[in-house]
Amino acid sequence: MSTRIPLVFGAAVFGEPNTNTTRIHSLSEAQDVVDVVVSHGHKAFDTSRFYGYGSSEEFLGKLDLKGSVVDTKVYPGEPGSFGPEQLRAVFHQSLRALDPHKIRTFYLHFPDRHENPVSFEDTLREINEFHKAGHIQQFGLCNFFSWEVSEFVAIAKANGWIQPTVYQGLYNVVERSVEAELIPCLRKYGIKFYAYNPLAGGLLVAKRHTGTSLNYAPGSRWDPKASSLAPWLHQRYQPVLPLLRDLKLILEKYNIDMSEAAHRWLQHHSALEPEDAVLLGASNVTQVEWNLKSCERGPLPGDIVKLLDEAWINTKAQMPYYASM
Repeated sequence: MSTRIPLVFGAAVFGEPNTNTTRIHSLSEAQDVVDVVVSHGHKAFDTSRFYGYGSSEEFLGKLDLKGSVVDTKVYPGEPGSFGPEQLRAVFHQSLRALDPHKIRTFYLHFPDRHENPVSFEDTLREINEFHKAGHIQQFGLCNFFSWEVSEFVAIAKANGWIQPTVYQGLYNVVERSVEAELIPCLRKYGIKFYAYNPLAGGLLVAKRHTGTSLNYAPGSRWDPKASSLAPWLHQRYQPVLPLLRDLKLILEKYNIDMSEAAHRWLQHHSALEPEDAVLLGASNVTQVEWNLKSCERGPLPGDIVKLLDEAWINTKAQMPYYASM
């Protein structure tokens, strides 16, 4: 069954054990996930050279994606990462890892915030060469401020280079700061918006919290003893716990799961348009099926939407701005 907003499966979970982001460590299980995603009519997969320290891309290269497209990213881990030589080297690592699959969209995963960052012009000049060589179809940005998006567009137009046509950003029912400034900017330039983190790092799963504190499984991304991401998650989402307690009580009256409500809000009540997309994640086949079916369901009851809107108004002052990572 189709969805109003297209879905892209986030393959960050694929890869070797004991590497960042990965949860599915066997090719057979990864193939099962791919098969389920494709069976629901979705044929796009998202990865990054950063995920699994490259092993996410390598897994995808070994899987039968049934003719799906692949998007990948480069991460500015070291000073100069977006310079022409380093960018070229990492890009060709991605090409080799993903072979035989072609790259649809090549993203800059995060802005270069190092001291003396590489200029946008030098970075874009090299990416334009990738496009001229036929290695990529689209160029995209992730986690940049709107004024930086405008600068990339201006540089591309001035030089006749490939322009950014996709932006991947953090957006969900409890994090909507992209709506005020970023999304209008993207619409002005005809740039599609792909929303990642639809469940707020898993927070919008009822078992994740009690209403006053967070529950997490040992070894999960929320476990401070196991994940470098955990402190960031706890700090970021602590302010919304009271809201989630109230939301859970309302949803129980309708027999709607919290994660389902989050997916349905993005599909039917958010600022997304049918040319945009949602990045969907899962760490096993059961979760994939649940998330896909949740996205396929219709709009939410009006009082739930009203509660969600009021909750955002009451908490947005405490939530980080969209590109403040």
